Amino acid sequence: MIAPWDSSKRNLRTAGFTLVEIMIVTAIIGLLAAMLIPSMWKSRKRSMAITILSEARLMDAAIDEWILEKRKAEGSPILTSEAAAYLKGTWRDTDLLGNPYLIGRVGSNHIAIAPETRKALDGVGIDWGQF
Repeated sequence: MIAPWDSSKRNLRTAGFTLVEIMIVTAIIGLLAAMLIPSMWKSRKRSMAITILSEARLMDAAIDEWILEKRKAEGSPILTSEAAAYLKGTWRDTDLLGNPYLIGRVGSNHIAIAPETRKALDGVGIDWGQF
């Protein structure tokens, strides 16, 4: 029997129990982080892909307006310096990953997203469509 004034044994039992609790909580936090981090990374990549696709659509629309106003013939080179005037924001030559947007000629596909960007953002559920 423990004497009421001898609390050293009680402290040892309590300290051991606290250590086990801390280990369990740490393991649970580690498990939750292991499940959460990949989904957060995929969400970030998807957000980047949506932004890149949105920029490409806006620049394609600006090029369309430029073609109509300047009456450019099919096969003519696209002057991005002139087409930029039809874009509300700034014209970006590169996407968020630093890869250049591929500018074609007047015709069906005016602008394309670099294959490196598509490969880097593969598997996030984005349909690149005409770009």
